[in-house]
Parts: sequence; structure tokens; C-alpha cells
Amino acid sequence: MTSTTRPILGVYPSSNAVSRFNAWFFDRFDLLMNWSLASLKRQIYFDLPETIVEIGPGAGGNFGYYSPGTTVIAIEPNRWMHDRLTRNAREAGLHLVIHDTLAEETGLASCSAPVVISNLVLCTVTEPAAAITEAHRILEPGGRLIVVEHVRGQGPLLRALQRLVRRPWRWLFEGCELNRDTAAAISAAGFSSVELTDRTYLTPFLPINSFAYGTAVK
Repeated sequence: MTSTTRPILGVYPSSNAVSRFNAWFFDRFDLLMNWSLASLKRQIYFDLPETIVEIGPGAGGNFGYYSPGTTVIAIEPNRWMHDRLTRNAREAGLHLVIHDTLAEETGLASCSAPVVISNLVLCTVTEPAAAITEAHRILEPGGRLIVVEHVRGQGPLLRALQRLVRRPWRWLFEGCELNRDTAAAISAAGFSSVELTDRTYLTPFLPINSFAYGTAVK
């Protein structure tokens, strides 16, 4: 079952052409990233509840890691992604509810989500601290924020490359910032515990080879 709600309209600042390109691109990019990060995703996407909230799921690259029958509340403002989300949810046997709201203002009730998943999205949101605060708000007590995020490079060469391509990268990928300190932002958001690991993974896209992943508990 798939449904779409529209309590708050809006997309991240980009043209329709860029949004359409990203919908096409990430439908294919997810195959590469799942090849690069499959072991990591299997490690952290375990013991998930029957209902999860995923912010910025894109084309549904994580759906293959969720148990069939899971209800996924997808916070996805790029409406060009919705057909792909629907198709991939159907193929994975998931129940999908799409909200075309922003991660910073989901419209979901406070303390209503057992798990919020953020996969390569906090780099793109306009206000990452606000998006993390919103995840904290909608999580039920003891609920988990699970993240896999590319972050500021761990060495001088990678940081130099990120600075070099920052502007065109941000324009092409709907605001994606290459050098955010996402782990620090999560640690400052008031969670009762935060366990994040920094690691380099080799992907075909060198500027995003530094990752932070793990769990923050409300």
C-alpha cells in the first residue's frame, strides 16, 4: 500500500531539471553505494521495528535491507523520486507512505517514531541541526536515529578535493555539502547516547569517501 500526504509543500532549492536528474541519477547511484557499503548497512540496519521513518530516502536505496512487511514513512521532498520509491517499495514488499515535506519540518507527531534513518541526506538538508532536532522530536523515548553519512574528509588531500569541487557539487546534487561535521551536530542534539564511527570507504565518488555511521538514542 502506498499513499502520499502533503501537509507541508516544498523542496530543497533546486530547479526541476536538477531534481529530475537527481531522481534518475540516484536510482542508479544506489546500486554503486550498496556495493560499496553493503557490509556496513547489514551491520547497522538490524533489529528494526515494523514501522520506520526514513528522511530523504531518494529512490529507496535502503529498501532491500528492510524486512518485507515493514511500513516505511518516507520524508522525501523531491517529487521526481516518488515513482521510483513506490516501485522499489513494491519490489521489496514494503508498505510505503510518502510525505513530501522537509527533514527539518516533517509534520509527524512528537514521540511517534521508534526509528529514524538518515542515509546520505544530512549533507543536503538546508539546516542539518534543525533536521537532527526534528528527528529527536519525533522519536519516541528510547527511539534510535540511525545514520550513514558522508562527512568532512579525514585527511588533507581529501579535504582539499572537497574544497575544490564544493560549489559545482552543491549545485548538481541539490545542496549537498561535502565537508559537514555531522557527527558533532548529532552529538550536540541532546540524545541520551551517541555511538558514531568514522571510517573511509572506497566509492567511485572520491569526495564522499569519508563516512560517519552509527546510532543516537533519545
